[in-house]
Amino acid sequence: MAAMTNAGSPIDPTRPSIARVYDYLLGGKDNYAADREVGDVFKRDLPGSVAIAFANRAALMRAVSEIATTTGIRQFIDLGSGLPTADNVHQVAQRHAPESRVLYVDIDPQVLVHGRALLESNDHTRVIAVDVRNPEGIRTHPDATELIDFKRPVAVMLSAILHHVNDDEDPAGIVRYWRDHTAAGSYFFISHFRSGRNPQTVEAERVLQQTFGRGRWRTDAEIASLLDGLEILDPGIVPAPLWRPEETGNTCDVGEKQELTVWEHLIAAALARKA
Repeated sequence: MAAMTNAGSPIDPTRPSIARVYDYLLGGKDNYAADREVGDVFKRDLPGSVAIAFANRAALMRAVSEIATTTGIRQFIDLGSGLPTADNVHQVAQRHAPESRVLYVDIDPQVLVHGRALLESNDHTRVIAVDVRNPEGIRTHPDATELIDFKRPVAVMLSAILHHVNDDEDPAGIVRYWRDHTAAGSYFFISHFRSGRNPQTVEAERVLQQTFGRGRWRTDAEIASLLDGLEILDPGIVPAPLWRPEETGNTCDVGEKQELTVWEHLIAAALARKA
């Protein structure tokens, strides 16, 4: 989850950051008291809501693995990448295909510091500070043009970022830009807060809007409209834990009904392809 601030702004530990709150919920240490205060609202007042962060992260890792192992795509653009965790997009992709190139995009200053330190010795990876709402600035950034060959298919990862783009900021236009400026055969992964029409959704949305002025739960139909013009692949738009779950032991969860918590229903995932 990327913070929506001014690119290149200094780290302000007194103001909560979406990326750092997310880091805190995932058990990370790159956060401050202001971030923990917001995170504790979810932990204390909305028990079980932390499952959203873990379900989202796991779905992203499965999507990267799926793309790296079943397609010839070796270029990934991670929009709103957030703070580094135990497993990052480049680590998963390069585990399966070492030649994979990954462009991380975020404007949270702490993400940039940690990301650049992490990637210092990785020639196939870059991190740039451009707002996700400025896709042209991302695509034409010198690091992007050096790393990514836009004449070849890419994987555009929109993990838990578009729900932080308000309706009047045209989230569909962001996806449309990447759809129109990527090669045929490109893949698009999206995870998004999924409206549950229940008290939990209303309260969680209120907390985010009150704290950051953004955080929009959308229906499955609204999420599908963000992927207009792309082919949504099986199993469609589903709760993140049900998106191509991995085999566990001698059985496979695919096709089996999992008992999900109300919170696990509130993060959806989907993979789409440009024909």
